[in-house]
Amino acid sequence: MKYEDYKELYSQLKQPSDIDFLAKKLRIDRELLLVLYTQRTVRDATRRFYIVKKDMKKIAKEWHHGTSIASIAKMINFPPVLLGLMLGAEIGLPRKQFWKYVRNPESCHDKRLRKELQQMADEDLIYSPKGSQVQTDRGVWGEKRLEDWLDRRELKYRTEVQLRATHTKTPDCLLDKPIQINGKKVHWIESKASFGDDIELRKNARRQLKPYTDLFGTGAVVYWFGFVEGIEPPEGVVLLPGTYFDECDRNEPIGKHY
Repeated sequence: MKYEDYKELYSQLKQPSDIDFLAKKLRIDRELLLVLYTQRTVRDATRRFYIVKKDMKKIAKEWHHGTSIASIAKMINFPPVLLGLMLGAEIGLPRKQFWKYVRNPESCHDKRLRKELQQMADEDLIYSPKGSQVQTDRGVWGEKRLEDWLDRRELKYRTEVQLRATHTKTPDCLLDKPIQINGKKVHWIESKASFGDDIELRKNARRQLKPYTDLFGTGAVVYWFGFVEGIEPPEGVVLLPGTYFDECDRNEPIGKHY
């Protein structure tokens, strides 16, 4: 995706309702927009976390006066469930109890709080149990898609689960023998069910991709929802869009090992 197009989309994804609006207006895949909205929301919440925390006594006072958590969250443009968690520490609701109530609002005996917990969970696409499950399922989907591609090409590999017994840093798939992708020798492939922009790539490079190259040699990372044109991966890493695998199946014979 061109940088200008990406920035235009990213800037317009301010509220959950923007996802369906833009999907219909621009005829863009809704899941891509949800991914971009998720990345934007998490980054903004991380950046503003301590700013909001400093105002928690004021927020608690407003809540005690009858304003719902979801309403306050909307006013300050902050994820409702995350705000509820922060408010819980101020009003005597322990973290463990909070998550128990969010996962099962009916277990909360306080009528007002029970209603608000349900509202928070319904309106928060990212930090609610349902939102977290969507992100988990998306990650599993990406890993399975990668493994299916390798299986179709009869390439042997070890998964992250299999590697944990012997390595502290584990790519999603470590090939038994390297293969060639875009003219590069690839020993491992990492699946990312996200969109690759500069921020995402830098984070992944620091935490995962660079350690993988140190341990296993050159490899590849696939961003299933695409990436910004022109971004540079770290040395020894091939950057792939999700469409690469479909095109590869259509245009190339079964790959050969080195």
